[in-house]
Amino acid sequence: MFPYVEETFSESEQAILRPYFTNLDSPVFALVNLPEVVKGALFARYSRSPKSLRRLFLDEFVGDLDLSGDLTFDATIGLRRAEELYEKVFFEYGDDSVAQLGGVHLACEQASNILTKILEWGRLMAYLEQSTRYLGYDARLPSGHYRYYRPPEILDSSLGARYVGDMDRLFDSYAEMLPQAQAWLQTRYPQEKGDSDFVYRQAIRAKALDAVRGLLPAASLSNVGIYGTGQSYEMLLLRMRSHPLPEARTYADMMLEELRKVIPSFLRRVDIAERGGEWSQYLADTASETSKVLTRIWPDALTPDTDMDVPEVQLTDFDPEGEDKVLAAICFSATTMSDAEALRRVGALGHEEKVAILKAYVGDRQNRRHRPGRAFERTDYRFELVTDYGAFRDMQRHRILTVEWQPLGVDLGYDTPAIIEESGLGNQYDDCIERSRSLYDELRGSYPVQAGYAVSLAFRIRYIMQMNAREAIHLLELRSGPQGHPAYRRAAQEMHTAIRDVAGHRAIAAAMVHVDHGTTDLERLEAERRAEQKRLRIVPGS
Repeated sequence: MFPYVEETFSESEQAILRPYFTNLDSPVFALVNLPEVVKGALFARYSRSPKSLRRLFLDEFVGDLDLSGDLTFDATIGLRRAEELYEKVFFEYGDDSVAQLGGVHLACEQASNILTKILEWGRLMAYLEQSTRYLGYDARLPSGHYRYYRPPEILDSSLGARYVGDMDRLFDSYAEMLPQAQAWLQTRYPQEKGDSDFVYRQAIRAKALDAVRGLLPAASLSNVGIYGTGQSYEMLLLRMRSHPLPEARTYADMMLEELRKVIPSFLRRVDIAERGGEWSQYLADTASETSKVLTRIWPDALTPDTDMDVPEVQLTDFDPEGEDKVLAAICFSATTMSDAEALRRVGALGHEEKVAILKAYVGDRQNRRHRPGRAFERTDYRFELVTDYGAFRDMQRHRILTVEWQPLGVDLGYDTPAIIEESGLGNQYDDCIERSRSLYDELRGSYPVQAGYAVSLAFRIRYIMQMNAREAIHLLELRSGPQGHPAYRRAAQEMHTAIRDVAGHRAIAAAMVHVDHGTTDLERLEAERRAEQKRLRIVPGS
């Protein structure tokens, strides 16, 4: 059973697409023979469009491209590359750095929300994922199905009808509640003078989508655009092939097939038994053996935690001397002192002198992109978070840090947005969440790995985020912004407060001048206003 919807194109559309996409029917395909700026623009538009990438290319990009020189090129039959040099360096000399020099734009469509987190694990790749804030899941695929993953092993079992029936009802409820939430929001937040109808509608719709997204199950499908080097793809594929989720392993095979059409030499080790095979087996074995040992030592280690009265954010580890160490790192790179001498001298300074050094190093940060230098990487913070899965999806995208998460389940309870309660939709919302919980409970006995598909995004998940102070500046200022989703805004604000009050790193917290602790009603309103002003500036005659 092929669990993906195959796209169809007319003969004329196929002729246009063939030079630029490595296949025309699979949900995974590479982009080739296009300028880098076009690939980037396609992926950027992709993240906020309900269309597939190939359809988006036909509808919105073809008209602006000069195709005359490419009409005889067919990417779907594979690309001919000069392989000899790569073969010699990569295999004879084992120079892995060569695999960092070839990059690929890969479209990964119809991936479940669980799979997207597996795809986005690697630190050294770039990703753009469809957003639940801009795209409604009330529309169906061309096949007539709602947009959720249908695992063949479940559909072929006695639970198949139950799975499809409950999933369809969750999406039916989502489709019913979305316009209800929008109507209530329009009453609660009337259109302000000076705002165009478009700006107002966009802000209201984003708020409504934020409110009801918790109903969506983790099986909900998303499109992900990935850019990475051959080495990054190799590591991703090796991890995916060792993953216990069948969807991940199946998807890895489709990715490998397409990547080999573009950078075959860089990925040859994946299938070599004594190389890629052993590596994937090593990852699978270590995960399995760790679980066995922990279960033997602590038989209750895997017992679900049902304590729902847990803090959303806890700062579990930090260095009490972190601020002095940051100051010493500042001094080290600006003087000829040793690291130990710099730390000794900083320790002897008075408060005012320390403040003067830090202020000079941080400077006048007029916007959040003016970030201090690497001295802020000298101290770390380890946070334990318990948020709804929707907020986790946004926080997990920060990969230049350490993020680890526990399996998705229902035992930590769920969050209900205030808008749902205030608008009178609470009972409907709760009924949907209970349907999700019931399906999860039914699945986890026979399909413990796949049971997560049934879990609505409103359910909480526990995860760790460990980062240095420099990354904390970036993450907390970005995620606390007034345009952000309320769930992750609240987490970012609490993390900032913990750095200041729990760690006592008041000077470091003060350097995060663009952390926003305010509240806002329509999170996207100001962003939509700015976007409209930009559009007006670039439209001729406006």
